[in-house]
Amino acid sequence: MVKTNYLITIVGPTAIGKTALAIKLANYYNCEIISCDSRQFFKEMNIGTAVPTETEQKQAKHHFIQNKSIFENYNVGDFELEALDKLQELFQKNNIQILVGGSGLYVDAILKGFDEFPDVEPEVRANLINDYQKHGIEFLQNQLKKLDPNYYTFLAKNNPQTLENPQRMMRFLEVTIGSNTPYSSYIGKRRNTRNFTPIIIGLTADREKMYERINLRVDLMLENGLLKEVENLYQYKNLNALQTVGYREVFDFLDHNITLPFAIEEIKKNTRRFAKRQITWFKRTEKTQWFDYQSNTSEITNYINTLINK
Repeated sequence: MVKTNYLITIVGPTAIGKTALAIKLANYYNCEIISCDSRQFFKEMNIGTAVPTETEQKQAKHHFIQNKSIFENYNVGDFELEALDKLQELFQKNNIQILVGGSGLYVDAILKGFDEFPDVEPEVRANLINDYQKHGIEFLQNQLKKLDPNYYTFLAKNNPQTLENPQRMMRFLEVTIGSNTPYSSYIGKRRNTRNFTPIIIGLTADREKMYERINLRVDLMLENGLLKEVENLYQYKNLNALQTVGYREVFDFLDHNITLPFAIEEIKKNTRRFAKRQITWFKRTEKTQWFDYQSNTSEITNYINTLINK
């Protein structure tokens, strides 16, 4: 009898405790962890991305943690192929494995597949980053409205938060401009099958507690040397990997555009906004079982075991 493969998938907002739970479950099921946090792929970024500590990584085997360089052109399609290959290998050892991370797009790529998009020349993305830095998010929105009006209208109606996400907007425009074909024309053309059954666990907390945990994490990052880490990366500030919360704000401070206290508050504010977008994304993920972040691990394993032993 062929065993069914199960991919326990842990999702939720930043700073909610996903890594801690993943380690507990990896030890309980004697398996390994696939990280799908797109900020943690890069070896040059450590403090500002809340990479699992050396101690945590010793407690359970992690994959896709600081395995790339900020100088590499790495995208969600690349991750999908590499992570599926790794899962195929891991399932040969144990039919239960763990996926964890707060990057909704990357979670979706593994669970249900990603539409295929054409390769685009790097200069297209570089130009878009420059446009965003000069003219802001409104410029990107207007470009998408002009070049792919159907998709713009769809997002405005169904997912307006995406229109405020510069990384997503640059991706839509990158494909549209680079291929001279609307981004929306590539969506839904590919159907993917998976050799595993996902069991999706969502961690949540009331908003006040979530914000408290985020603020505390930012304070700890600063204590651990975030400013020095960002200073060391300053000359590369235009790279795509560094267009992210915690780095952008410090770059603004280093450019003398804002004060340090203001930069710190901006990091906290933008991280809270990011967490809200994560919750919105994962709330739409079907068959997610939500648990309070303080739930006893046995409550979660009992739920998982019920599904596995059906």
